[in-house]
Amino acid sequence: MPHLAIEYSAGLTARADMKSICKALYDAMLRAGIFPKAGIRVRAYQADVAIVGDALPENDFMAMTLSVGAGRSTEDLRTAGDLIFAAAQEALSGPLATPHFALSLEIRVINPDLSWKDTPIHTRLSGQT
Repeated sequence: MPHLAIEYSAGLTARADMKSICKALYDAMLRAGIFPKAGIRVRAYQADVAIVGDALPENDFMAMTLSVGAGRSTEDLRTAGDLIFAAAQEALSGPLATPHFALSLEIRVINPDLSWKDTPIHTRLSGQT
C-alpha cells in the first residue's frame, strides 16, 4: 500500500509536466525495492486556490504524502523517501532554481488495524516485480 498523493499549486502546470513527474516518482518507488508493484499508486491533485509563503502570485508548491502499510523499517522508508525526493527534485529542477517554489515529502505509516482493502490487482500481479 504505497500510495503517493501529490497536491500542487495551479501555477505549477505552466512550469512542469505533471504526467512526467508522476512517472518519475512511480519509477523511484519501484527502484526503492520495498514496495509491491500492485500496491503502488501515484496521483496528483491541483489546488485551484493556494496562498504560498508571502502570497506572491508567482509562488508555487508541490506537497507529496506517501502513505505506506506498517512493517517496514524507518531506515528502509528513509532510503525510499530519499529516492523519491531526489526524483522530484530532478523533475522540478526548473521551479526549484527560483526563489518562488516549495517542495515537500512526508511519509505516513498506516495502522493495519484501521485500514481496509479489496484489491484484485494484487492477485493479477502477484509474482511480478
